Amino acid sequence: QVQLVESGGGLVQAGGSLRLSCAASGRTFSNYVIGWFRQAPGKEREFVAAISRSGSDTYYADSVKGRFTVSRDNAKNTVYLQMNSLKPEDTAVYYCAAKTGPIATMSRNFYSYWGQGTQVTVSS
Repeated sequence: QVQLVESGGGLVQAGGSLRLSCAASGRTFSNYVIGWFRQAPGKEREFVAAISRSGSDTYYADSVKGRFTVSRDNAKNTVYLQMNSLKPEDTAVYYCAAKTGPIATMSRNFYSYWGQGTQVTVSS
């Protein structure tokens, strides 16, 4: 299995940027599709972005498309989520998750391994 640890969250003003990191340990990192999800208070956990095992393919929720960029460095066992033009509605706990197999999916049910989450707060 793989263990995931997120970092990089914090408090930022609207229009600002943050870069989240998801560091992995355990089995071969490049075997896993990595997804980013977020959960705001009182809301369900929702898909944000995903990246294929090689990093050649990326997927985004419509709400973050054009503002967020997901990337990975398999040599460093790390996936990044660059978040620009942040809005108050981006405020949430952000989680990274890993799934086996080649297919990237927006459904959280297919991701077997999860990090503990990192808080992102965007003030207006």
